Amino acid sequence: MTIHSQDAKDKLIDSVKHSLTDAEDLLREAAASTGDRAAELRERALHSLKRTREALYDAQDALVERGRKAARVTDDYVHDKPWQAIAAVGLTGLLLGLLLGRR
Repeated sequence: MTIHSQDAKDKLIDSVKHSLTDAEDLLREAAASTGDRAAELRERALHSLKRTREALYDAQDALVERGRKAARVTDDYVHDKPWQAIAAVGLTGLLLGLLLGRR
């Protein structure tokens, strides 16, 4: 994982934690309030949860796109260098067989 993707991951996690904490606090306060104040707090909590959901969807879309790019690069490599790909898979299988055979 690159430094850039780790920073993005940390930002997303912090954002989600902050939004969920805000929503929890607003809902607790709304439970203790009545009337218009309670309705306003619930609305703010729902807005905070909606932002969190959107951030998670954006992260999901970015991960899916990165996965597609990785699959395309792998596919291109295998088509360009099939014998090297076969050797890499064979070596990986051999190593896994040795490791699992020890157990």
